[in-house]
Amino acid sequence: MPTSFTVVPVEAQGEEREPAERDGRRRQEEEEEGEEEDDERDRGSGDGVARESSPFINSAEMDRGNMYEGKNMALFEEEMDSNPMVSSLLNKLANYTNLTQGVVEHEADEDSKRKEVKVPRMGTFIGVYLPCLQNILGVILFLRLTWIVGTAGVLESFIIVFMCCACTMLTAISMSAIATNGVVPAGGSYYMISRSLGPEFGGAVGLCFYLGTTFAGAMYILGTIEILLTYISPSAAIFKAEEVGEETEAMLNNMRVYGTCIIILMAIVVFVGVKYVNKLALVFLACVILSIIAIYAGVVKTAFDPPDFPICLLGNRTLSKRSFDVCAKFTESNNETKTTTLWRLFCDSSLLNATCDDYFSLNNVTEIQGIPGIMSGVLADNLWSAYSEKGSIVEKKDQPSVAGSEDTKMGGLPYVFTDIMTYFTMLVGIYFPSVTGIMAGSNRSGDLKDAQKSIPTGTILAISTTSFIYLSCIVLFGACIEGVILRDKFGEAVNGNLVVGTLAWPSPWVIVIGSFFSTCGAGLQSLTGAPRLLQAIARDGIVPFIQVFGHGKANGEPTWALLLTAGICEIGILIASLDSVAPILSMFFLMCYMFVNLACAVQTLLRTPNWRPRFKYYHWTLSFLGMSLCLALMFICSWYYALIAMLIAGCIYKYIEYRGAEKEWGDGIRGLSLNAARYALLRVEDGPPHTKNWRPQLLVLLNLDSEQLVKHPRLLSFTSQLKAGKGLTIVGSVLQGIYLDKCTEAQKAEENVKALMGVEKTKGFCQIVVSPHFRDGISYLIQSAGLGGMKHNTVLMAWPQSWKQTENRFSWKNFVDTVRETTAAQQALLVAKNIDLFPTNQERFTEGNIDVWWIVHDGGMLMLLPFLLRQHKVWRKCKMRIFTVAQMDDNSIQMKKDLQMFLYHLRLNAEVEVVEMFENDISAFTYEKTLMMEQRSQMLKQMQLSKNEREREAQLIHDRNTASHSAPAVKASVAAAVPEKVQMTWTKEKFVAEKHKNKDSNVSGFKDIFNMKPEWGNLNQSNVRRMHTAVKLNGVVLNKSQHAQLVLLNMPGPPKNRKGDENYMEFLEVLTEGLDRVLLVRGSGREVITIYS
Repeated sequence: MPTSFTVVPVEAQGEEREPAERDGRRRQEEEEEGEEEDDERDRGSGDGVARESSPFINSAEMDRGNMYEGKNMALFEEEMDSNPMVSSLLNKLANYTNLTQGVVEHEADEDSKRKEVKVPRMGTFIGVYLPCLQNILGVILFLRLTWIVGTAGVLESFIIVFMCCACTMLTAISMSAIATNGVVPAGGSYYMISRSLGPEFGGAVGLCFYLGTTFAGAMYILGTIEILLTYISPSAAIFKAEEVGEETEAMLNNMRVYGTCIIILMAIVVFVGVKYVNKLALVFLACVILSIIAIYAGVVKTAFDPPDFPICLLGNRTLSKRSFDVCAKFTESNNETKTTTLWRLFCDSSLLNATCDDYFSLNNVTEIQGIPGIMSGVLADNLWSAYSEKGSIVEKKDQPSVAGSEDTKMGGLPYVFTDIMTYFTMLVGIYFPSVTGIMAGSNRSGDLKDAQKSIPTGTILAISTTSFIYLSCIVLFGACIEGVILRDKFGEAVNGNLVVGTLAWPSPWVIVIGSFFSTCGAGLQSLTGAPRLLQAIARDGIVPFIQVFGHGKANGEPTWALLLTAGICEIGILIASLDSVAPILSMFFLMCYMFVNLACAVQTLLRTPNWRPRFKYYHWTLSFLGMSLCLALMFICSWYYALIAMLIAGCIYKYIEYRGAEKEWGDGIRGLSLNAARYALLRVEDGPPHTKNWRPQLLVLLNLDSEQLVKHPRLLSFTSQLKAGKGLTIVGSVLQGIYLDKCTEAQKAEENVKALMGVEKTKGFCQIVVSPHFRDGISYLIQSAGLGGMKHNTVLMAWPQSWKQTENRFSWKNFVDTVRETTAAQQALLVAKNIDLFPTNQERFTEGNIDVWWIVHDGGMLMLLPFLLRQHKVWRKCKMRIFTVAQMDDNSIQMKKDLQMFLYHLRLNAEVEVVEMFENDISAFTYEKTLMMEQRSQMLKQMQLSKNEREREAQLIHDRNTASHSAPAVKASVAAAVPEKVQMTWTKEKFVAEKHKNKDSNVSGFKDIFNMKPEWGNLNQSNVRRMHTAVKLNGVVLNKSQHAQLVLLNMPGPPKNRKGDENYMEFLEVLTEGLDRVLLVRGSGREVITIYS
């Protein structure tokens, strides 16, 4: 049932608004859009809806209609910036034109400069089928296919052609799937590979495809010259052979001279205007089609009227007719026997009694037909291969022959010689370029009416047609032409005619002229297409050093790229041999086709949501088979060329990975990485890592300032020195506030942290958490950072230097809570004190020590960390020293031996020293430090004063205590902390003597002072004991390690009673006082180092 729709325009109700309000709104929008045109500002000022930013085409006409959308859809008006109306989107899609702008999708500044182009009207036949046909059928068909059939035989030639055609057919299926998975802008195969496999693969394979196309141009030019100098005008040769055997070298020199001239001429033609090349394309295509029709017509004619092309044989050896006319030793005329030109070539005179070549004397001269015809049964003779060495004579099988003297020199005799050694794999390399050209349709995707329909149909039809032509030609050549003619590469046995031409009807010149123009046209098209491909890669910006080739003339013609292409093409011309150039371009094309298949296989196996090709007749097994076949053909053609091509592609890949621009194209390699990461994460999560695999997976807690910049960048430097790019690193920070309000600041902070990570070469992930409370944010990070088995096991943070300042009165609480939470989460904790004194990545310590003070065993982290640090060049020259403390009941000599043995089994090189700490009474300095600590704690808890008053009162108490007790305290601390000498072994006698000596010297003084300070008696004895330990340990560490480059120290845990948290900070401060760089280490409770292999 038809439905009628009536579209009623809705009048703009904004006209009822007050004029002042409209004027005010207009002024406001003029400020926001100051660079817009006046008329656009007037049109857009009706409702204040911002312009849509669409990923399609910017159109001013589209934007004019936005004023109507906003009024009817006021509920969504605030989202119009990012989410355009569906009607607007569909309108822009409908008017989408595939501009031939290369593959530059994001050049917004050029959008305004681009002129409106005509809607492409090319269909499947004109746009895809014929260009593919023209590119596939080329120089190899006319110049080398007959020789391949004669050398390899019909059966092996059939295998060669079938393999190559199967390779291109499978590649075409994969290419069709990729090409129909969305709109393919101009750029063809490079665009498809780069967007499917990422910028690294895309750039590497794109440049390989460019080199292949360039060398193809060289091959076509060499083919053109070969046709010219061999079959059209041999007298045009500049270099001529002066002696026997120099013919090949003279021909190569002619190729180089003529090739250089032709490439300059072609480059000028391309530079002047591509339109001339495009206009001539139909002429070149007509030449190819007429030549093939002439071949088939000639085959049909041989069935009832074979052409007359006699071949002269001496025994079973083929003779070159370039040097003589009559195929006989002598002739009879008027009852007189006369010797022929052939006789004089083999004998030393024209007399009948002359001395002749041994083989010439023993064998008869016979003449056979070179084209016996399709009904002759010659196919049976041509089924099998006839490979030969370089310089051997082309011989006819099953022809009677009498062997002559082996001493006879062959040079100078009119035999047909083979110019190169032939074998199966070499023929594959020479033949494969004749099936390339399947990308011609996809390269023109910008000019097609419906690329998603035309590319698969046209390409597969063209490959099917050309495969039929090649396979049928192999059989027909083998069935019509004598084997010695097939193996005669340059047609010397048939008066220098092109071998395929001898078969053609009505005249050999049809093939000669047709092949000449078709190779010319193919060379021109290669010189046209290759610079545009290089320009597309250069404009993508993924390879920095070729960006200069993205520029060209004002109309976009790639001038610099054309010059480079001509230069590379000249390299192929200087090689000069078509048989040597063909395998080179085979490598590059095969590599390109291999990665097209890989791209399709990866996308199919990943099943990404965006992989929805319209072409349905593909499967990942076909793509994988095509990829394997391409790889096999590369090594079949030439294993060393294959390795060189892969090395070139690998170097380009690594260069783009290291220096190229960061691009995210939603490619398959990223998807493959995600799948691999997911698989690995699921495997890792099975259980905790073994001790042998344990390494610190760091969560680095950074502090940010008000500008969202990192306060202590050296923490990231230390992280990179500790990790050296191995394992997991998560750099986290907390912003205080509500996420809805702070999301912009969080993004800015993340950008700043990532930038600093790049500068410091810290490889890892960044995570910014916004939380109402700083402490909760830290807790969230410790609990939830990481994913699955890739979670951190160690937290690295900086010591809060300003914890004593009253404006940061919560910083020490946050710190202590972080220590507790890492312990609860069974994670290790590293606290870097004086982090700003730590070295940067550019500094180098040429000497010094990393001192480890091993007070308590916490799983071996203290041993492992110096080893990891010394892997980095900053710490590499530092020596590792391990100190441990002996109590009064310990045998320090045995402890040292045991520790040395333990380090030996751990494969760690370090000096070992056991430090003995004797027991003595608590010094006055300890009591004073404890008293000051408790007074500060009491003051901060009980005094409810303003901030300024609290600071002033705290300073007053501190100054009073310092003035009254500092002098005797310092003396007492020095006396107590540094013993007169360190005993190496405790004995009962030494211990008693040491104890009595200390008591005698100190007890009277302490009693007097104690009597003077009655408040000491009210101190918490637990705090006094802890302070006593901190003071004594600090004195010992200062004595041994004051000049060490880094001191690693066991970090004691916080008290279980939370009321003494601030006292805990004081203990740690006293413990590390006077040391430049300290790393406090608190283990996770599990072993992290083992003596076992």
